[in-house]
Amino acid sequence: MTELETITSFATRLRAGVSGIVHGMDEVTRLCLVAVLTRGHVLLEGPPGTGKTLFAQTFARLIGLEMKRLQCTPDLLPGDVLGANVFDFKTQSFHLVQGPIFTECLLADEVNRTPPKTQSALLEAMQERAVTIDGTTHPLSPHFFVVATQNPIEHEGTYPLPEAQLDRFLFKIQIDYPDSEAETKAVLQHSGSSEMPNLDALGLHPLIDGAELQQLAAAASSVRVDPRIAEYSVRLAEATRRHGGLRLGLSTRAATVLVAAARAHAALESRSFVIPDDLKALFISACAHRVLPTASAEMEGVGSSALLSEILSKVPAPR
Repeated sequence: MTELETITSFATRLRAGVSGIVHGMDEVTRLCLVAVLTRGHVLLEGPPGTGKTLFAQTFARLIGLEMKRLQCTPDLLPGDVLGANVFDFKTQSFHLVQGPIFTECLLADEVNRTPPKTQSALLEAMQERAVTIDGTTHPLSPHFFVVATQNPIEHEGTYPLPEAQLDRFLFKIQIDYPDSEAETKAVLQHSGSSEMPNLDALGLHPLIDGAELQQLAAAASSVRVDPRIAEYSVRLAEATRRHGGLRLGLSTRAATVLVAAARAHAALESRSFVIPDDLKALFISACAHRVLPTASAEMEGVGSSALLSEILSKVPAPR
């Protein structure tokens, strides 16, 4: 079995593992796996009670990552995320008490409930996989992966993520209510208690370890990208900057990470090269949170996803 076939096989087992705990999340699982293979981060947005937190815990467990959960609140301080140097009277010296960010998978639950000062504590970690405390830089795990959740329904007591913060997320994934069949399965499986399901009691075990995950990521990054594919990504980005319905288009970083994610997407299909359909499949999820509609577009009820879909239909793909 080739490395790319190994990725495809693992993706199939991962989807099966997730669907055994959280139903109706196949597409979310696929995008999150692409993010992990690309060393990106994801933002899950959806109504409360739709399984965002349970999905994140299940996903992290199956890919073999240690997870810590950060419940974001309005009084959360940067030190609560990063940690702090604490004086030890016995040794007469300072030592670092690590915050929850020192983990492999950080679940930032309801990230928009914490103020911008604390949100910014995640920026360096998400971009450079390191944090600076009292002038000293501390490296994080090479597998460091952020899954943040937010509730789009409630606005009182929330702090919308600034554009710089949103740009650190590879994907913003919309999670809606499952279909009737999936919802019925969830009700039957988890109605024994009102508590969060216990993953240990459910017998959920990692499918791979850190070394194997790193090998899969390396295989995905070796997928070939034709110059015409890179040019296609740039033309899509340029089209967003010229579109009359957008006041902020895609950056060069956006065009770059779109191609990086397309490599992982191709790997999931056991392909050693990227095709335009890989970019098309990821374009909305990777870019809708990076653009801003004009006031007139918002007044007409036209959102970022609709505008990007229009651009995707008009920009010709390479053949």
